[in-house]
Amino acid sequence: MNALLPHLARPLWLLLLPLLGWLLWRLWHRRQRLGRWQQILPAAFQPWLLVGGRGRRSRLPWLLLGLAWLLAILVLVGPGWQRLEQPPQQRSDPLVAILDLTPAMLAGDLPPNRLEAARRKLLDLLDARGNAPTAIVVYAGSAHVLVPLSDDPLTAHNLLGALSPELMPLPGRRADLAVQRAVQLLDQGANGRGRLLLLTGSLSASEQAGIRAALQGRQLPLAVLGVGTPAGAPVPRAGGGFLRDADGAILLPRLQAEALAASAAESGGAYRPLGLDDGDLDALGLLRPAAVQRSTGAPRTLERWADQGHWLLLPLLLLAACAARRGWLFAFALLLVVPPPAMAFELADLWWRADQQGRRLLAAGQPEQAAQRFVDPQWRGIAHYQAGDYAAAARAFAAGHDAAAHYNRGNALAMGGELEEALKAYDQALQRDPQLHVARDNRARVEQRLQQQREQAARAAAAPPAERSDAADTEQRPPDTPASSAQAEAPRPATPQPPRPPAASAVEHSAGDSPPSAPAEAQRARDEPAPPPPRPARAPDERQQALEHWLRQIPDDPAELLRRKFWNELQQQQESPR
Repeated sequence: MNALLPHLARPLWLLLLPLLGWLLWRLWHRRQRLGRWQQILPAAFQPWLLVGGRGRRSRLPWLLLGLAWLLAILVLVGPGWQRLEQPPQQRSDPLVAILDLTPAMLAGDLPPNRLEAARRKLLDLLDARGNAPTAIVVYAGSAHVLVPLSDDPLTAHNLLGALSPELMPLPGRRADLAVQRAVQLLDQGANGRGRLLLLTGSLSASEQAGIRAALQGRQLPLAVLGVGTPAGAPVPRAGGGFLRDADGAILLPRLQAEALAASAAESGGAYRPLGLDDGDLDALGLLRPAAVQRSTGAPRTLERWADQGHWLLLPLLLLAACAARRGWLFAFALLLVVPPPAMAFELADLWWRADQQGRRLLAAGQPEQAAQRFVDPQWRGIAHYQAGDYAAAARAFAAGHDAAAHYNRGNALAMGGELEEALKAYDQALQRDPQLHVARDNRARVEQRLQQQREQAARAAAAPPAERSDAADTEQRPPDTPASSAQAEAPRPATPQPPRPPAASAVEHSAGDSPPSAPAEAQRARDEPAPPPPRPARAPDERQQALEHWLRQIPDDPAELLRRKFWNELQQQQESPR
């Protein structure tokens, strides 16, 4: 019995076997009591007074009933004769990376500069951690969450490339505020457990005191990566020259290794200078695999027996069908003991939320499937937008009431050909955020296109009948490109970051891409030969493609969106009561 127990998924159902034997004995004993009339009545009267006549009843029905019950019990037990191997579940290993975003990170002692070296190190760390939950906090004079605690590294990859010290709304150095914000993220998303990683080149005495107070009484080790060199390097300015202090001397930020090592040791962490390979991350313990390992260090796989009890349902259904032909309708009650299907949801629902599944489908180039998975209307609108369903995208963006949602809705309406409604959406976005320059630029382009359509319609109405069909044909084309020009890449709304999704945008027009004016177009029409005989108007889908070709120029600037996000967060922090 001990040898069989590992092969049974639910061995406790075997306790029903004695009950099965008792029920069969009771049924057989009841039949024997009914058969005593054959011993009392004369044989001549038995065919007329007893049901079933003189013949002895067969034991086969009782054997089949017992067999059916036995099969039902075996289905519940879940026997298995096939061994499956599966990797063990990875343990949760939350990590919050804190990145210094002060102007000192532009020093060139680590080529090309400190910020780029730290960015590459974070990208290597994200790739090495895989789906382990990771968050990123940036700081200067204030601290802000760049990426919340998530197991999806794609968002962090997209936003790290847009970071620069110019995004921070408040100058200064407040690493202690960043550590406090990181602790709050771990409290909210990991029950206060996890690790911290600080990437900076220096810490002041007040910052060290603030970090010590933020980590007091908590089991949160702070690992520190020193970014820079002891020799240091000047910090270049955007307009030329180098940053200077109040006395006019050139600032030369240096790596303060001793202060960083002391701050890491106080919290139980370690310090390493940032290197070119992964040795620094490995020394800090950030590259250790999260999977359960054997003593030899090789990953251990878990073994289990596959439940094969469902195959026993086939003979059980056959017995139930035979019993129904004999009138044993109660045999259908055996179907009630069969366990229901265990797959109440897809396997992906066990590991990822619906929005996370949608983001993965969107990154894999499947926007139609992603739109069906998203719960967040802004994410769903982006999926519809990339799938080319602009009407559905506009309806999804309409669920939001901030400037970014109205801006995205305006883009979707413009791509769908509803230019007047797009202008209204842009106006609502600018009313909520007058500093949203991309909305003002797109509104100007859409308004210009709408004005050109009206002028072309007026000229076509005033033209002779022979020229009307050619004017209608010209209207199908976008005014900025000839019919043989190459198709431009379609714009996409930028990925929204909760709680305030950013707006979609596209690259700026070059001077040569701007639509020509109406007089220039008229002069060109006079210089060209006479139009050919009238041709049938183009199909509506061709007109839609021409309009899309003209509208596929919407600026995409995640840095501007991050700047607005950080500024709004700072205002909310200053207005909230302390």
